[in-house]
Amino acid sequence: MPIDLSVAHRLAAPPRVKRRTLRVIGTDVTLLEGVRQAAIADLQFDIEYESLDFLTCQRRAAMNPEHYDIYEQCFHNLDIVWYWGALQPIDTQRIAEWDNIGDLSKLGGVSKYMRQGYGDAPVRKLYVQPDGVLGQQPMQFISMLPTAHNVDSFGFDRRVFGDEGPEGASWAWLLDRRAKGRIAIVDEPAIGLFDAALSAEANGDLSFSDIGNMTVDEIDSLMALLETLRQRGFFCDSWKSAQDAEALLHADKVSAQSMWSPSYGNLGPMQDHFVESVPREGYRAWHGGASLARHLTGTKLGMAYEYLNWWLTGKAGAIMARQGYYMTVQEKTRQYLSENEWDYWYDGQVARSDLVGTEGQTVVRKGHRRPGGAYHERVSRIALWNTVMDEYNYAARSWNRFIAAVRENRS
Repeated sequence: MPIDLSVAHRLAAPPRVKRRTLRVIGTDVTLLEGVRQAAIADLQFDIEYESLDFLTCQRRAAMNPEHYDIYEQCFHNLDIVWYWGALQPIDTQRIAEWDNIGDLSKLGGVSKYMRQGYGDAPVRKLYVQPDGVLGQQPMQFISMLPTAHNVDSFGFDRRVFGDEGPEGASWAWLLDRRAKGRIAIVDEPAIGLFDAALSAEANGDLSFSDIGNMTVDEIDSLMALLETLRQRGFFCDSWKSAQDAEALLHADKVSAQSMWSPSYGNLGPMQDHFVESVPREGYRAWHGGASLARHLTGTKLGMAYEYLNWWLTGKAGAIMARQGYYMTVQEKTRQYLSENEWDYWYDGQVARSDLVGTEGQTVVRKGHRRPGGAYHERVSRIALWNTVMDEYNYAARSWNRFIAAVRENRS
């Protein structure tokens, strides 16, 4: 019987090889699609992002470490996740740019003589000490790779408050009666509560012995003040995402509110009236980073280190800069920004032309100067870091009751 050679010599289809995938959980602060696509292109493996709200991300990272490979959030979220044993130390000898990470992350200030500010400065929980706890004594192993960071304040309507003047704005303006009925605050107890505390202290209503680690009595006093103001109709709303804050602005519902940097590039019809404050009392700061899940070993651990190292090569830093955020290895970031972009975002110079954001939209108009000036000027004026206090659980419950009441009464 003749043999059908065309069948006998037909080549078998090559086996399908599943592409390697790295799973990352975090928030929309850093889990941007532009970052993901740039990392995939450079690293040649798939990357899955799961973006969650602040509290859900922290809780899932602590309780379900097998369901992710990289945890991206902030240093003030780290204690709980580390306490539950969900993460493994990062070996700085495997981080190519470790020696070039800036002093703000490693020392707590832009120089060893600069005060760290109250609260969860990243250096206070950066290094893994010999007994496994987190501290600021330099060690080979760290808990989280420091990446994006910034200093925050609040935005205000110049039609209500006028210009800042030579002394600058004051956190007191966030609870000012001139903005009564048109004040909004961010719904995150490790952030919004401190905006309110800075305001209450600035206007002389309260004083804290350590604003970054309040006592129960101090928390009660702050919440009693906020409840009194709520009953008097000071607050119009609260928000959880930058998009929600922008929606309040576009609807012309706020005259003062907590704000994050990207929102100032999306002011819409309020761009001529609503401005970023430079508080005379100093900024509230935050510092993001990335950590390794405890289950990682072998090839998967190697992929994770590739991803961590990629974050410091400059591309991610440029994307973060166009959001108004800083990166720990700045000279690498500079290589991926135009001279005009670098001069505006980092050097505090006047923009010589319009600048675009991560989606190609204009976020800075020609002739504008970044409020607060250059990087060193801004980060030298940190009053307080986002913080999870010793009495965090008590504070969070009190805060959540207050926010629920604000939302119930909003018009």
